[in-house]
Amino acid sequence: MKKRSIEPETPIARAEESLCRALLSLDSVAGMRAFLRDLCTPSELEALTDRWRVVPYILKEMPYREIHDRTAVSIPTIGRVARFLSQGSGGYLAALSQAELAKATKPKKGSPSRSRSLKPHAVSRGERA
Repeated sequence: MKKRSIEPETPIARAEESLCRALLSLDSVAGMRAFLRDLCTPSELEALTDRWRVVPYILKEMPYREIHDRTAVSIPTIGRVARFLSQGSGGYLAALSQAELAKATKPKKGSPSRSRSLKPHAVSRGERA
């Protein structure tokens, strides 16, 4: 956390809630992309993307070195994501579940919509080579 020499007018918890509500209010990929590009520096957005990119591989219990070779994401970042998947607040799995649900319920042209559920996977530490 940042140390500040003065107290902000809006408490951090209220500001964080406001940010969460702003994110929830966006209902399209284009709108979310525009918001994230305005909100984050290119490096911050790349870091967020890298973290999200490795989640499916970690859930498949792929060795960290192989994930790195496939994604170019650093092994320490992969380990950090794995730790938060298993010991964090549940945000990664909740987002993944919602993304899978949205993908599964989105009707394809010419085919009836199908619904599948995402089952949470156990996360292992994987290889740290």
